[in-house]
Amino acid sequence: MARLFKDLGKAILLGLILAAVLLTFFPSLRKGSDDSQGLFRKENNYAPLLSFSSAVRRAAPAVVNIYSVSNVGKDLYEQRGTIKGLGSGVIMTAKGHILTNFHVIHDADQIVVALQDGRVSYAELVGTDPLTDLAVLQVDLDNLPVIPQDPHNQAQVGDVVLAIGNPYNIGQTITQGIISATGRSGMSSTGYQDFLQTDAAINAGNSGGALVNSNGVLVGINTALFHVSERMDAPGISFAIPYTLAAKILKELVENGRVIRGYFGVNYQQPRVPIMTQPPLITAVDKDSPAEKGGIKVGDLIVGIDGKPIRNGLEAMDLVAETKPGTQIEVTVVRDGKQLKLKVTVGERPPGY
Repeated sequence: MARLFKDLGKAILLGLILAAVLLTFFPSLRKGSDDSQGLFRKENNYAPLLSFSSAVRRAAPAVVNIYSVSNVGKDLYEQRGTIKGLGSGVIMTAKGHILTNFHVIHDADQIVVALQDGRVSYAELVGTDPLTDLAVLQVDLDNLPVIPQDPHNQAQVGDVVLAIGNPYNIGQTITQGIISATGRSGMSSTGYQDFLQTDAAINAGNSGGALVNSNGVLVGINTALFHVSERMDAPGISFAIPYTLAAKILKELVENGRVIRGYFGVNYQQPRVPIMTQPPLITAVDKDSPAEKGGIKVGDLIVGIDGKPIRNGLEAMDLVAETKPGTQIEVTVVRDGKQLKLKVTVGERPPGY
């Protein structure tokens, strides 16, 4: 009998040890465990560890497909038109204002907008700004989804972003990446944009679409894929126009039909290395321009405007462009080793300048 109790005790002890081992390595066996990796969880209880579906649900309905077409009949659904251009756009207001890229609708005979809910409409061109490659359209439709916006949000390097658009007309597509850099300048011929750089894929047809953060809030308007050469693209390097600039252009185009910019009337020497900090060296002054009338001369080095130090030519021209025409500014230059302060009255940028 004593031996029986001894053997039974050994069995119980062995069972307790085995149970402790199982509970240590498989915590999902514990009563009430909610471990998503549990061995016996029901399949329909699994949820993704990371998902941007809520951001997509907030933002994607406000991203439209844009078609630049010709020879379209009265019935949009007849599909008789010839597509001249393809892109995307972002519904910015409940009144139907849509932001897109200028190059998407340039030279279009008609502009057709297709919403994600199946509605299709002609769009009216409100205004364009080729210098920033932006355009504003308007559609006359009710109950429009508007992209979430936050004027106080500032995109930061490392932020997760989603690019939403219609690449190659295959249908709305979401690609994911991060903000790789901010304030990228010198990437366009006009030099009026400080781009956001992202590694989210932006392809033909994505132009004019939305770049949103992980909350679905608009941070930029997708505009370009970086080209190493005419025959070679650079995967993982794409650009978007920052929301703050895009919203400003939208407001001016809606209110005025055009963007009014300050005008200086100078050319300046670009540094050989784009990242160099180098105040602009004036290489030419337009005849009868505000700069000439204010005493700016070839060879002057602009080092300050209204007391603000100038680090490069783009910064100087941006300050002038954002100044209301007719405003007098103080320009600090270095000439023959001496610092001079000149009064210049900003003009209005001539058309096509």
